[in-house]
Amino acid sequence: MANDLNSVILVGRLTRDVELKYASTGTAMMRFSIAVNRSRRNQDGSWSDDPNYFDCMYAGRNAESVSQYLEKGRQVAIQGELRQSKWTDQEGQNRSRVEIFVNNLQLLSTPRDGSNANSSSYGSSGSYSRGPQNNSYSRPEPQRAPQMNELHDGPEDFQDDDIPF
Repeated sequence: MANDLNSVILVGRLTRDVELKYASTGTAMMRFSIAVNRSRRNQDGSWSDDPNYFDCMYAGRNAESVSQYLEKGRQVAIQGELRQSKWTDQEGQNRSRVEIFVNNLQLLSTPRDGSNANSSSYGSSGSYSRGPQNNSYSRPEPQRAPQMNELHDGPEDFQDDDIPF
């Protein structure tokens, strides 16, 4: 068996509001794009940002829950893996696309313009993750952001029957 590694961790800002759809099985599928800036020094010695854009897909119950908090400009941290989709278009041309399949998503800030109506009900930070081996999900309480003395090392594990939605 090969020892391959496919892991991506990025911090960036959403380039548009998220797109939430449901598969025929009822699974929530959320697509979004983030911009990640790379700072570089110009010839005159000044610094400038070069944005890189990444398409992302997040699936499952947490995608449905967190979608209401994600809007253009919001900063997020994501952890996931690269996945390639291949298809044939209507003209018979082979096409492919690489996107990040998100396993963990953490809300880091409100949009840059500061207009986030949801931030008061959720807080400016939260984390949503999908268990990699089983379909257990975890999420923090949505009423308020945790205080420093309440933080713990990792998310709590819940069984699907324990989640009230």
